[in-house]
Amino acid sequence: MSIKEYFSSLFKGTFSLIKGMQVTGKELVTKKVTEQYPENRDTLQIAERFRATLQFVYDEEGYHKCTGCKTCERNCPNGTIQITTKMVDLPNGKKKLKLEKYMYDLGSCTFCDLCVLSCPFKAIEFSNDFEQSVFRREALIKQLNYLPEKEKPAPAPVAKPAAAPAAKAEEATKPAAAPAAQAPDNNSENKENK
Repeated sequence: MSIKEYFSSLFKGTFSLIKGMQVTGKELVTKKVTEQYPENRDTLQIAERFRATLQFVYDEEGYHKCTGCKTCERNCPNGTIQITTKMVDLPNGKKKLKLEKYMYDLGSCTFCDLCVLSCPFKAIEFSNDFEQSVFRREALIKQLNYLPEKEKPAPAPVAKPAAAPAAKAEEATKPAAAPAAQAPDNNSENKENK
């Protein structure tokens, strides 16, 4: 190694050291931002798009929209979702597929959102509740339809409108229309003229 190469590598090393120390020096004088979690739970802002855990979408009356079609189970890339369904008899004699259990394994979920995007009924969504730590792996397996399912009211039999019988009764009470004798009779006029 010549003296020229030695000093050249020495200057390159010194230059790269100064450049790295600039970044470190800048961080040394900037204001520190420290999250005071869990003390700041009340003021903590979590992004709306943050995906934490899967949950059912319930309407105002407490019904979920899941029909047990298993589209989300088929689209899950690693088998996080397991759906069990059963056939039930409807009052009109037809059979219908009904959701029995919707099991979700949070521990193996990759939060890819394919299940939510592929759901044709928009029955599931990701919440942004990030506090999901547990001590046992079994506690990460959750049943999403844990709420007692309300039975939807049976459809009422179709009743005939009450307006039709009332109209018939009204027609019966009206006096009969005057006979057509009031209209001028052309034949009687012709007879008088003759």
